[in-house]
Amino acid sequence: MKIGAHVSASGGADKAIDNALEIGAETIQIFASSPRTWTFRSQKPGAVAAFRERSLQTGVGPAFLHGSYLVNLGGNPELAEKSVASLTSHMNAASALGASGVIFHAGSHKGRGFDNVLDQAAGCLSRVLDDTADETWLIIENSAGAGNHIGATFGEIGRMVEATGSDRLKVCLDTQHAFAAGYRITDRDGLNAALEELDGAMGLERLAAVHANDSKTELGSGVDRHENIGHGLIGERGFATIMSHPSFAGVPFLLEVPGIEGGGPDRINVD
Repeated sequence: MKIGAHVSASGGADKAIDNALEIGAETIQIFASSPRTWTFRSQKPGAVAAFRERSLQTGVGPAFLHGSYLVNLGGNPELAEKSVASLTSHMNAASALGASGVIFHAGSHKGRGFDNVLDQAAGCLSRVLDDTADETWLIIENSAGAGNHIGATFGEIGRMVEATGSDRLKVCLDTQHAFAAGYRITDRDGLNAALEELDGAMGLERLAAVHANDSKTELGSGVDRHENIGHGLIGERGFATIMSHPSFAGVPFLLEVPGIEGGGPDRINVD
């Protein structure tokens, strides 16, 4: 198991490797472009080559990109088209950088109900996969559940996977989102039940990464609020339970915590 974090790629993707080393991260997640705009700014060729070289030199990896926060597979047709274009750009960037894939939030059904947006969501995913490199994964992150979000249950993610039918469609398990969505992952019985549900919905072999975040909000709150490791309601004991489970033995753990001083993941949290 490699322990890492979301790190800044400000100034070029290659800078992310040095930022990772500063906090002891062994694996990384980055934004390839601003996550709060539809405009995608490609990495400069020199930064891409330097990123690949530094990754090899340091052994920091695997790397993942995080998609735009604006992506919504359940939105209106215009929003769905923008989402496909954004995910495709991020997947192409991941391929160029040698990253494993793109982790993204599936969005909201806007009150229409999951069943009514499933076909649209699967169609969007299939288009992205058809237009991107075969070695690059598209990775759905589970949601916390509030605001009609898609993918708060493993069953919903599994249905998107089944409807798409691609081996390149994977899942990222966010511990805080799962806890907020009502999965009692803090003790072995609850964790076993959650993983059995995930396995039945899509197969544990699709688990590509874990977002390791403690929770500011209670079990089943539906609210997405990350806390530093051991400072929240999952707690150190909860993470000991999660990290000792054999299903996670070879899965990269990526921190997205606020940091002790509020600057994002830091060495204390990684340690």
